Amino acid sequence: MSLIPGLAVAYPELILAIGALALLVWGAFAPKTYILVGWAAVAVLIGAAVMAATQPFGRAFAGGLVFDAGAAFAKVAIYVASAICIPLGQRWFQRRGVINFEFPILILIAALGMGMMASSGDLISLYVGVELHSLALYVLAAMHRDNARASEAGLKYFVLGALSSGLLLYGASLIYGFAGSVVFSDIAVAVKGGAHVGVLFGLIFLICGLAFKVSAAPFHMWTPDVYEGAPTPVVAFFAAAPKLAAMVLFARVLGQGFAGAVPQWQQVLVTIGLISIAVGAFAGLAQKNLKRLWAYSSIANIGYALLGLASGDAQGVQAMLMFMILYMVDVTGFFACLAALSRQGRSMETIDDMAGLIKEQPGIALAMTAFSLSALGLPPFSGFWAKFYVFKAAIHAGLAPAAVAGLVGSVVAAFYYLRLIKVMWFDAGVGATDKPPFEARFIGVALGLFTFPVVWVALHWLDPLAATAAHAFGLV
Repeated sequence: MSLIPGLAVAYPELILAIGALALLVWGAFAPKTYILVGWAAVAVLIGAAVMAATQPFGRAFAGGLVFDAGAAFAKVAIYVASAICIPLGQRWFQRRGVINFEFPILILIAALGMGMMASSGDLISLYVGVELHSLALYVLAAMHRDNARASEAGLKYFVLGALSSGLLLYGASLIYGFAGSVVFSDIAVAVKGGAHVGVLFGLIFLICGLAFKVSAAPFHMWTPDVYEGAPTPVVAFFAAAPKLAAMVLFARVLGQGFAGAVPQWQQVLVTIGLISIAVGAFAGLAQKNLKRLWAYSSIANIGYALLGLASGDAQGVQAMLMFMILYMVDVTGFFACLAALSRQGRSMETIDDMAGLIKEQPGIALAMTAFSLSALGLPPFSGFWAKFYVFKAAIHAGLAPAAVAGLVGSVVAAFYYLRLIKVMWFDAGVGATDKPPFEARFIGVALGLFTFPVVWVALHWLDPLAATAAHAFGLV
């Protein structure tokens, strides 16, 4: 029995907060045990995931924190994705002589913020969750302190993140002023039958602030530079769990707070989604650096997720959740493979570096091929099913022209994925690669297997879970 009514709703967050504080003290007094700190952080994340999967649903703090099927689905995925990145990142930093115990603790703090985002029931908890996870991400981007590019990436991320926070707060203040409440359920009553123009202005600012967080165009300007400059394992983390958390927050705000104004915000999401697809597809064609290339790929893929959400019904939310989960597998696995590759101690980050990789590292090359084909959307890889769900939901909601435009963008983007595959398989090698570390190779190959054919099995249990989670967000 909880001493504070409803406190059980926050058990996953309490596990993460207490774990982060305990590990911070441990690391400060015993910094040489940083590897043990990392594995302890993994255990904390797994414990929080188990708690999120098993605890009963409920609400707490006057509706500010909500735990339902949608929050449970998102939290389990977020915590597992975060746990995968800890051993990947620690060993990467260790091989470069960067010894720090703060890395896994910052992952825990970011996961804590993302958990709050998934459970937000009002505008206050929304902002606290967004800022808590963002502050940890700013530091993670600059974690490689002796690297000028990493420091630049952290600074750019911080400055533009502050701008997005300003937009988000201004939008929240307008919504509160015109709707008379910060709680999503109360806002839904105020906008039932149509939203006041002041509320709509606030909602647009709020959407723009969240669009920064998911790197949707035209609010994507930070993404290529941050992806290129940040350490590769950190980018693997950036590109997966935070994007899912922000998209779930999008669904919760729009579904539980603004279900009565679907025609108004649907236009905004379709516009942002199509711009994101176009920018990601065409700007990616000119990229030589793989991290920048996958930054534009992530911009395009967020556009597809937004098209699913723009459908404005439970089927669209389900499509978005399925898309984000399957995309997380692709992007985490690709960057795990990239973190495993080096030549004479130098990271391999350009397309030209991958020449002849199939002969040097066939397992990693096959995994990267699978991730590229999956991100392209080629059947029967997982990315095909992700886009299939999104396009199906968009057509069902009467957004067939947007779905066709998204399909055209996918065809354009196919060029840079196929170019990478061609270089790996058919170009002459440029020198022997270093022996890849076990943990990065294992994570990359294991996730590569998930894209095909294991995904066929996963879809049978992932689909009903996503369907149940989708109905919790208030859209029908």
